[in-house]
Amino acid sequence: MAPENFNSNGNASSLPWENGSLDSLSLANSKKAVMEIIEQPLVQGIEDHLVEFSEAMRTVSKALRRAAEGKASAQAEASEWKRKYELERQRNLQLENKVPASVDLKDNFPEKKVENFKRMDEQSRIHSGKNGIYSHEVLRDNENNSYSNIHSKLIRKASFKLHWCCKGEKNDQHKHDVVSFEKGNITTAERSSKQICLKWESPPQTVLILTKPNSVSVKFLCAEMIRWLKEKKLNIYVEPRVRTDLVTESPFFNFVQTWKDDGILLLHEKVDLVVTLGGDGTVLWAASMFKGPVPPIVPFSLGSLGFMTPFHSQHYRECLKSMLQGPISITLRHRLQCHVIREAAKTEYETEEPILVLNEVTIDRGISSFLTNLECYCDNSFVTCVQGDGLILSTTSGSTAYSLAAGGSMVHPQVPGILFTPICPHSLSFRPLILPEYVTLRIQVPFNSRGHAWASFDGKDRKQLAPGDALVCSMSIWPVPTACQGDSTNDFLHSIHDGLHWNLRKTQSFDGPRESS
Repeated sequence: MAPENFNSNGNASSLPWENGSLDSLSLANSKKAVMEIIEQPLVQGIEDHLVEFSEAMRTVSKALRRAAEGKASAQAEASEWKRKYELERQRNLQLENKVPASVDLKDNFPEKKVENFKRMDEQSRIHSGKNGIYSHEVLRDNENNSYSNIHSKLIRKASFKLHWCCKGEKNDQHKHDVVSFEKGNITTAERSSKQICLKWESPPQTVLILTKPNSVSVKFLCAEMIRWLKEKKLNIYVEPRVRTDLVTESPFFNFVQTWKDDGILLLHEKVDLVVTLGGDGTVLWAASMFKGPVPPIVPFSLGSLGFMTPFHSQHYRECLKSMLQGPISITLRHRLQCHVIREAAKTEYETEEPILVLNEVTIDRGISSFLTNLECYCDNSFVTCVQGDGLILSTTSGSTAYSLAAGGSMVHPQVPGILFTPICPHSLSFRPLILPEYVTLRIQVPFNSRGHAWASFDGKDRKQLAPGDALVCSMSIWPVPTACQGDSTNDFLHSIHDGLHWNLRKTQSFDGPRESS
């Protein structure tokens, strides 16, 4: 029933809007008054503060979410590594104790190779329990547990052992204990300064040669080196473009092998030794070809500047002969593993393909005229906000590259650490840092950044980072072993003396004023 209105006489009458008696002008005025109230501006500056506050709360919520996810992922990763360790341990024990009876070695392999395999199996049992690093424990990738794959690897790929050695000492075992707790007192134990050496347990059979492109002298040296290695009855791999050039020049080089398409992913299972002909850029290219374990690299200096190329090409025969016989003094150069996480990612696992770098990863402002604005976290702890041209995260091997030009320190390549070097920071107190190798760094572009940032990896593979995107870096488990001419310390000192003329100065004359006695 419709509502009723009563007049002064008590008689019911209709409401005014039911009979159309309400003035249309009054409705228009009411509507105008409401719109004026709605459109009235807020207090000056409140809108800007609300936007900043909402962005700050969004950043905080994402940081809390990442912390929780990081803890869960760390626990899952720890349990997974434990499981892999147990499986690997059981597998190694099975290989050391017996050869499967289902495989008849004599039917499949020559008698001499069967004897070598048995002798190596006995040696592995003898060395079991001693200090030392075997080739099946490092510089390798996950493989199937089938015996055929293991036996194929022993035949096709040379095995080796890494050990600690020091000139003039009989005991070449590395002292792992750094701190002693005798009688309740904390003291520093003896630190080892010994050199890592690689000793072949079976002769190397396959060599990969990588060359600097567009160099006539390198091309001639490569052809000459291939002929010499052929005389040693070694299998030789080169890049597809190099093989094409060699075969075009002479059909003699038809025996040289190469790979196609995804064959590069399995290269570490075939190659025993890598030879680079070029400068540091060629060594970086060689390292980038191996996404997992890297074979030992023998770098020859044929570039403009070489901090990682101690060998001279004039003496390549003597050098390679020594390397093939062993033992080899090596430097284990650490690499950084980098992940780009986009703002749209729902979890930390939604990352792009990981990228390994031997020198550095650089985050800069690109072509933008604005300062970079980068939030930096170390193991989920806030470090600082970078405002400047950018930031360099470098390995110790890359300490003599871009990081050095930006004011970072030169660091021995065997020192495990990550260099944190700002590029032209807009602050007088922003000094470079050296962080331990076990930390995980996260560099994020905040939502209130005025522009995008750009990340480059060893000077290539440039990627754009939009507001909300992040770059996560940690130390890779796969180092790059490079051969030394003497030892790692002598090679490092020679490189900074010869390459940078470090502290080169005329000696003060002796015939000047002297202190009175």
